[in-house]
Amino acid sequence: MQTKLLILLLLIIHGSLSAQRTREVQTQNHVWMSINSQMRVSNKWSIAADVHVRRTNFLQTNSFFLVRTGVLYAINKQLSAGAGYAHMWLANQKGATELFSNENRLHQQLLLNQKLGKVQMIQRLRIEERWQQKVVNFVPIDAIRYTTRFRYLLSFNIPVSANKKVPALALADELMMQTGKDIVYNNFDQNRVFAGIRQQVSSSLSFDFGYMYVWQQKLSGYQYSRNHTIRLFFYWQPDWRKVKPGEKENKMEVAH
Repeated sequence: MQTKLLILLLLIIHGSLSAQRTREVQTQNHVWMSINSQMRVSNKWSIAADVHVRRTNFLQTNSFFLVRTGVLYAINKQLSAGAGYAHMWLANQKGATELFSNENRLHQQLLLNQKLGKVQMIQRLRIEERWQQKVVNFVPIDAIRYTTRFRYLLSFNIPVSANKKVPALALADELMMQTGKDIVYNNFDQNRVFAGIRQQVSSSLSFDFGYMYVWQQKLSGYQYSRNHTIRLFFYWQPDWRKVKPGEKENKMEVAH
């Protein structure tokens, strides 16, 4: 019995070491910039529009470009629901040659915006349907990879001073899981952890700036990306309602 247990233990250790040997990790450095807007048009409805640019090797080469638009409906002062469309141009690099592949997305989301004392907590559940153009041997082919991705975001804005000119501390973690017929080895897609500052510039404009660590698993299952990212996101939230809060009672606030 002891011999069998020893053999089993050696097999487990061997399997673990083999898995460690076959795992490949690519480390990258990114700069990620975006403008995220939410235009309030009524007590219940808002229009959302985002533009994202991410560069690899900090600013040397392209990583992706993404545009997204949609609508948001305020269920109450804290909870909102939304849906929309996005298109991404993903850069593929081979030496000095660059090739862009296309991705179309539809998304639905629920967003809960709460106050815990002076701390603002945001939770978002987003479901994305993704149609990704396949690239084989650096050549785009007439085939699409369809997947469904589930994203859960938890973020905190923590004031450190009563002075509005002093930035707040911003912390966030977003976990992404996916499924589909082409997803065999990587139901886990990626995890994004962010730490930085949040600064209000005006009543409608703010930004956050800081460091984001991205750990992503690729389709093969044994290949991973470790991305060290400098992130700068702007948030523009104008109020285009004809009747502003305070001018009429019983107004709702859209969570953001």
